[in-house]
Amino acid sequence: MALVEKSGIRIGLELFEFIETEAIRGSGSDSDRFWSGFAEIIAKFQPRRKRLLETRQRMQKQLDRWHKERRGRKLDLSEYRSYLEEIGYLVPAGSDFTIETDNIDDEIAKIAGPQLVVPITNARFALNAANARWNSLYDALYGTDALGSNPETAGYDRERGRKVVAWSKEFLDDIVPLEKGSHASATRYFVAGGSLLAEVGGIATGLSRSGQFAGHRGEGSSPTSVLLKNNNLHVEIVIDRSRPSAADDPAGVADVILESAVTTIVDCEDSVAVVDAADKVLAYRNWLGLIDGTLVASIKKGGAEFIRSLEADREYTGTDGKTFALKRQSLLLVRNVGLLMDFPGLKDSEGGSVGECILDAMCTSLIASRDVKAGRRNSSEGSIYVVVPKLHGPEEVEFVNDLFGAVERALDLPRYTVKLGVMDEERRTTVNLKECIRAAKNRIAFINTGFLDRTGDEIHTSMEAGAFLRKADIKNEDWISAYEDWNVDTGLSCGLDGKAQIGKGMWAMPDLMGDMLEQKIAHPKAGANTAWVPSPTAATLHAAHYHRVNVAERQAAIKQAGPRAKLDTILKIPLADRANWSKEDLLDEIENNLQGILGYVVRWVDQGVGCSKVPDRRNVALMEDRATCRISSQHLSNWLHHGIVDAETVEDSMKRMARVVDQQNEADPNYSPMAPGFDGEAFQAARNLVFEGRLQPSGYTEPMLHRRRLERKNREAKAVE
Repeated sequence: MALVEKSGIRIGLELFEFIETEAIRGSGSDSDRFWSGFAEIIAKFQPRRKRLLETRQRMQKQLDRWHKERRGRKLDLSEYRSYLEEIGYLVPAGSDFTIETDNIDDEIAKIAGPQLVVPITNARFALNAANARWNSLYDALYGTDALGSNPETAGYDRERGRKVVAWSKEFLDDIVPLEKGSHASATRYFVAGGSLLAEVGGIATGLSRSGQFAGHRGEGSSPTSVLLKNNNLHVEIVIDRSRPSAADDPAGVADVILESAVTTIVDCEDSVAVVDAADKVLAYRNWLGLIDGTLVASIKKGGAEFIRSLEADREYTGTDGKTFALKRQSLLLVRNVGLLMDFPGLKDSEGGSVGECILDAMCTSLIASRDVKAGRRNSSEGSIYVVVPKLHGPEEVEFVNDLFGAVERALDLPRYTVKLGVMDEERRTTVNLKECIRAAKNRIAFINTGFLDRTGDEIHTSMEAGAFLRKADIKNEDWISAYEDWNVDTGLSCGLDGKAQIGKGMWAMPDLMGDMLEQKIAHPKAGANTAWVPSPTAATLHAAHYHRVNVAERQAAIKQAGPRAKLDTILKIPLADRANWSKEDLLDEIENNLQGILGYVVRWVDQGVGCSKVPDRRNVALMEDRATCRISSQHLSNWLHHGIVDAETVEDSMKRMARVVDQQNEADPNYSPMAPGFDGEAFQAARNLVFEGRLQPSGYTEPMLHRRRLERKNREAKAVE
């Protein structure tokens, strides 16, 4: 890789040129000051990062030794807790406090709603996500199994359309009821005297809560749409008798538009495959396009080709007769990488590799600073929102807090411009969450739970304690519900309500919207003011939950009732009391894990696709990313280590499932089959993850995936030469 030297550090040529000619230019930053500031940050924070990683390794060795000495004995929670305190894994909880974060946008602090997560390396997906703040409820219901079945024909099914309309009208009656009658019986909507009226049975009636009317489009006597507001979320009733969806509607309602993805995490981590300077340039360039509003993507659909771009804000006439605009775009947060990986295209003054997290901190902030200094297209409050994953405990949160303080100084940004999202997905962060929040109390804008990474770390941390339960059973153990409650309890006790997001994890079955519509309402009921969804359609359906549940009221009730979770419950390790599963049960578990690993890894390594929809053994499509890969590989590694399964059985099953995955991908012209040779980089990566997973730092998949992806890219480059 060609490297360019600047201020004593060396950086990949392609990445250097992007930063110089695109990222710095127009940002208000000075090139020489940027590079000298970057060099100072590397010199200060790279040694500190290494020490933190050494602490992780030290604690893991101490835990391994402790569990080995007690293997076969029932866990004594009192003894275990004392040991965790002795080695510094569990730190003393300090006095109560309230976060002091300022300049938080309403989308974070006051509006409870869905949160999309999108890979930054896919421009089309990124644009779809950014534009997903407003979406059609009719389309979301019609085009999915939300009402019990998927559409059977390509054309418009009028009977299905009637069911969609009926569901939507009942929904409107629930969240924005009329004073008299039902929205289903309305024959006309109109605006008079700054109020919305509906004609029902020949009589004009207003809204039960008149304050819910926010504005309209078109003439007041015959509006083309009316805008309503509930729980700080907007709903737009679109009126257009010419559209097929309005054919059977007495008021000519053609659609109901919901404010859906209020916030979006633009992901540089688990859902992408970024391993070198060229990949980083793609990621950063797309982030720059989102911030500047210049990102476009060419889309081919139905034989036609068109350009997709960011959509303009939505304009309405308010109740006072004046025109106003609502943001069309989702508020963007960027998720950087964690502390683990070095970046091959960046060297310090002594030629040593530099942490990718330091590169991300500097570059994503540089790009986002354009919004702060000039446009404010994204943050009306002039803030930058950075989510940092996979942090282990308060010391690492403090490191990130200090790192961004240094970045702000280097970029001439006001102190605390960068707001932090701390993902509660590692065990040492969970048990010390209060102190983690304290370490960033002036920056914290987001905490959330993530079952998959959290379970992967649970397995790796306690690898030597014994064999773990089957994956589905782990999820049903008391520790997981205590973990979810602990996150909300702690966030509320630290004053995040009304100031920051408390989030819940991803719905990982994007084709099962009916199940999501039924189950995911549990997240706002649990006091979370956001939760992750895999698509714009899922965001629209999940938005319905935030209309039905007033999260602010739920948080107030939870806060008043007091803490629900206990630390000892979280510390219980979900081990199998007796490994007496049948041969069929074992094989089912092994092959389900392997199918997910192989289906994900083959596209990651061979094609650079960081997030894939992979069918499980029951043919349910699951969203797979590095977090799902981590739990599956760690689970198999644990069972191999404790003799629940043997290497020969896993090897045979892996080859059998590789053939299944090959068959599932046979329609992809860019796909390289793993069978019959089983010698490609992808298959070898899967083997590494399973058979060497116990030895990977914290059980992370990145070292193996990056290594094999680089091997694949190098082989392809040589073939071209």
